Amino acid sequence: MARQSSGVVIPAIDTASSTAAIRSLGQQGIETVAVSEYDDPPGFRSRYCDESVSVPDPIDDLAGYKQALLTLARRDDIETILPFREADIYVLAKHRDAFAEYVGTPWPSLDTLRQVQDRMQLREAALAAGISMPRTETLSDWEDWEDRTIVKPRYTVHAPEYADRFDEPAPELGSTKYIDPGTEPDRKTVIKEMGHEPLVQEYIPATDEYGFFALYADGSPVATFQHRQRRGWKYAGGPSAYRESVSIPALETAGLALLDELDWHGVAMVEFLRNPETGEFELMEINPRFWSSLPFTIQAGVDFPSLYYEQATGGRVTQPEYDVGIGGHLLWGEFLHLHSILAEEYPLVERPSFVSRLREISGSIVRQPRFDYLSQDDPGPFVGDLRNSVTTSAADLLRGSS
Repeated sequence: MARQSSGVVIPAIDTASSTAAIRSLGQQGIETVAVSEYDDPPGFRSRYCDESVSVPDPIDDLAGYKQALLTLARRDDIETILPFREADIYVLAKHRDAFAEYVGTPWPSLDTLRQVQDRMQLREAALAAGISMPRTETLSDWEDWEDRTIVKPRYTVHAPEYADRFDEPAPELGSTKYIDPGTEPDRKTVIKEMGHEPLVQEYIPATDEYGFFALYADGSPVATFQHRQRRGWKYAGGPSAYRESVSIPALETAGLALLDELDWHGVAMVEFLRNPETGEFELMEINPRFWSSLPFTIQAGVDFPSLYYEQATGGRVTQPEYDVGIGGHLLWGEFLHLHSILAEEYPLVERPSFVSRLREISGSIVRQPRFDYLSQDDPGPFVGDLRNSVTTSAADLLRGSS
């Protein structure tokens, strides 16, 4: 049956990436169907959101979430689905054949995805591709606690296909822990907190993260972009609060080598730290989906949601030019960054001066006035995000004081 019109399904999550996709595709006249487990996510408030649909929370009901997406995929007007979370891409990859009956599927198979969502398999892929990566072992295999280390989950999704101990898929995981030199954590406690045996990784003394972004088609790159993260939500790093576009040949070489080795298909963000001692780009993660700083990627000139849609619908995708040396902000992320300086402590990362950092943030906002949510043309998502963020922060403060 011929489709009646062109539409896409976009998970309306609580980061600006999904709102950026709604804006990008909606501005082109493509019908945007935003789905969420939340009552009022920022994306629902966009003037470019044509339809909002309530779906099960993938953390509580991943099977129900998959069924809701598949039901939408069967509609005559839906051409494809965009993934924004680990749970999204896991569901789409696991049931790729079922979705392929109805929509374009520019995402990897589950076998390929496993090599990314299982960080030990990612380590093997990096070695095969000749990519530098911090020394990484499972908790039971790590013996050297004299140097600085971090402990983080092995899996980005708890899925029975990845480990026998996971009876049901569950996207909720423990968070990264920073370990002081000479301190060995209690293994049983850490395993209980993480829900599985995590990884231990050599700590790289750098907070400037680099991102290599790509859209691949059957193992070949069709569009790429790079940025350098100047500030994260925390002074120790984390999701991006401010970043600048770059074009570094060595970063491109490393990103392409790894995605080529994986025979990738779809979008991906490859995260690197640049080792201050060697100058090499050290692999940290691959996000096998759209990334939180997507609004800036689009502002710089590479509209990945549009390119993804073109690939899904059989269109011709070509590499766009992008502006190098420009920057963009998530304003709430900048606030969280300053809050982390005042209220949090990371033993392996030197705390910056609050006054100096405030001055730095203010100056960059004046010089580089690009924002993830804030838009004169579409103010609703910014207002919604601000309200949700303030409400969540107030609730956290009340819980902490009780």
